[in-house]
Order: sequence, then structure tokens, then C-alpha cells
Amino acid sequence: MRARLRIGAIATAAAAALIMTGCTATADSGSGSGSSDEKVELTYWAWAPNLDKVVDIWNKANPNIQVTVAKQDGGDPAITKLLTAIKAGSGAPDLIQAEYQKIPTLVSADAIADIAGDGAKDLSSTFPDGVWNSVTLGSDAVYAIPQDTGPMMFFYRDDIFQQLGVSVPTTWDEYADAARKIHTADPTKFLGTFSANDAGWFTGLSQQAGASWWSIDGDAWGVDIDAEPTQKVAEYWGGLVEEGVIDNKPMYTPEWNAGLNDGSQVGWTGAVWGPGVLSGNAADTAGKWKAAPLPNWDASSPSNGNWGGSSTAVTTQSKHAAAAVEFATWLNTDPAAVQALVTETGIYPAATDAAASALTEAPAFFSNQPDFYDVAAEAAQSVGDFTYGPNVNVAFSAYNDEFAKAAESKQASAFLEAVTAMQKITLDDMKASGFTVK
Repeated sequence: MRARLRIGAIATAAAAALIMTGCTATADSGSGSGSSDEKVELTYWAWAPNLDKVVDIWNKANPNIQVTVAKQDGGDPAITKLLTAIKAGSGAPDLIQAEYQKIPTLVSADAIADIAGDGAKDLSSTFPDGVWNSVTLGSDAVYAIPQDTGPMMFFYRDDIFQQLGVSVPTTWDEYADAARKIHTADPTKFLGTFSANDAGWFTGLSQQAGASWWSIDGDAWGVDIDAEPTQKVAEYWGGLVEEGVIDNKPMYTPEWNAGLNDGSQVGWTGAVWGPGVLSGNAADTAGKWKAAPLPNWDASSPSNGNWGGSSTAVTTQSKHAAAAVEFATWLNTDPAAVQALVTETGIYPAATDAAASALTEAPAFFSNQPDFYDVAAEAAQSVGDFTYGPNVNVAFSAYNDEFAKAAESKQASAFLEAVTAMQKITLDDMKASGFTVK
């Protein structure tokens, strides 16, 4: 469970207004041009493994813009550290690796700059629409350049599916039928589990159903968690748990890992980075799994959600913003840079064309499925829009608390009650933090 980050002490009502109007601090377009004889030194806070090896390629080719990677703990610790530096007025880096769900928090705290004027706005066609919306918040501003993304996918044990005569589900109705067939044939087996320990997973499923948990209307925020799309997802999974045809245990536990190994977990609704999880936890099952698009609610109108992903943002304290944007653009769009990111850090690139050129062979764990990245590309392109809010950590913490109780109860009604509780907790926190809320 990620640490809970309360932004109330950091984001004032005035700062909140900045995110509504797109008037957060903009990058200084005239500073840090790499074309002069002046040598610019940039600091980049990031946690992706081996990122320094990718940056070395840039540094060798750009002597006047030198970038130093300062390795950080991923997720909340890096964001908390940045917000502390911004509030103190010094100590912030030029660039930071920022998860998409953290961007509204950083914008509302005036921690990252609008870099649209430095050429970033011209990159929109480079990325899937849903990913681009995550860094623009639906405005004309650009707050970061996408780096990697996590389109959701369905992983399944092909050998067990064939043994039991189960077809790969393309809709959630078919998924439920497959879950019943598998569990009836062998009560020790489940097609999946409902996991109450990772809100990002449930967020992606809700996004696929058409949910957007926050919205912006003029100078006010809306909180839309307890709405039809999320209710539908919660009721669906709660019904399967109550019926007993899927498991109710969290992912990433020793028990779940054992299920991946022994075949009692026959499937997993995961994301494109799933091969790393499966190979790390169930190495002996390599060649037995296959990947497919996530089942859809409407097969005639495919959609998808994201689970994970991050971007490269320029902080408002950077004195060399133009140079920082030049580097961030290269890092996340240049074919050689993206290939190095894939090789060294193992990400799934957000840039559509660069990803296609870099990912030509299936992951070793899925060597039995040469079209793995074709399936992944299809999944990435169908991701819909989703707006995060400035107190996403409060909502995610509420998910962990409320759905843990619901999963334990094994009652579908409790899953709907958990959604209602998430709405109230998130809404109350925004009001208490000084945000204008509809």
C-alpha cells in the first residue's frame, strides 16, 4: 500500500484555482538553449532502473546540455520530496519522473510547469489520445511528456483453457461464464481474483467502463466516483466473489504467487508490464500463458484502461526549462532513446511509433506468442480518457480500506457500498483542503 499523501497543507485554494484555468507557472522558453556555447547542467529525479545508461547517450551527443540522474524512491516518496522542495523555494530538480495520477497534485501545488510554449504541444499526435489527456488535464496546457504507459491486458493459462475447452473471453459476460466453467470443472481453480490492495487496478477497470473519477468545470472540481460506470464494475466483481467463482484474495501475496505457479490462478487481468510479474513469480510456467485484449463491456465498441505509467515533467524551479524540454522530448520520442529505454529499463513506451519500432520481439516469457506486442499496441490505442484529481492518494487509500472490507464480506452489496464510501471520503477531503467542489 502506498503512503497516503495529504496535500491540504500544500495546495491552497489559490493554487487549486491554477489547475482550473491552466495558469500554472509556465516554462521559461528563453533559458537553457542548447545551441549556445553556454553549458547547461540539468538534474533529473527518477526511479526507473538503469535510466542513467540512457541519459549517457544524450550526454555524449549534447555536450552543452548535460543531465545528471538522481535516483529516487518511486511513487509517493519522490513526489513528497519534490513538494517539500517547492514549498521551501529551493532544492527542486529540473525534471522529475511523475506518474500520471500525480500530475494534478503537482499542478495544484505549482510544482511543475506548463511546457506547451516550448514545443511540447506539438507532440500530441505522438501519443495515444488517452495518454496525452493525462498530461494536459483536458486543457491547452502541457504539464509533462509521456514516457511509459500500462494498457490493461488479460493473461491466461492457454494449456488449462485448452484442457477444459474454455474459449478466451472477449466480453465480461463471457469472462463470467468462463470463470464458472473453470471453477465447476475444478473447485481449486479460479479465473482470477478481486484484489483490494491496488487501487490502480480497479481504476483501470473503471476507466475501461467509461469512468472518470474527477472532473473540472470552470473553477470547480467534481468528484464522480460513485457513478454508473464504477458502480457497474464494482457490482460485477462483487457478484463473482459472492458467487464464489473467482477468488477474493489480494494480488502479490505468497498465496497469489503460488496460484500462478500451480495453476489454481488460471488468469490475470493485468497490464502490459505483466510478463515481468509472471516471469518473476512463476518462471517455470513460461510458454504456458498467452495474452489477449481485456474483455469488453461492448464487443462492438472496444475500450480499455491504464494501470500504471509515468511521464517526464519540468519543475517550476528549473532555470533551464527550454533545455529540459529538449531533453525530455528526445528521451521519450527519439527512436534510439526509446529503444534504449526498452532495453535498459524494461518500460512499455507511450510513444506509438517509437514503441512499434522498439518492440519487435515478444518478451521471453511469451516466446510462444510472437504477436504479443501487436496485442499490446491494440490495447494501448483503445485507452479512454480519465481525469485524476489533486487528492488521488486519499481516494486510493479509501479504496484499499473500503474494498478490503467488501472483499472479506463476499457480498455484492458491500462492493457498491465501498464505492459510495470512496466518493464521500474523497469529496470531504477536497472540501477540507480548500478546493472549490461542485
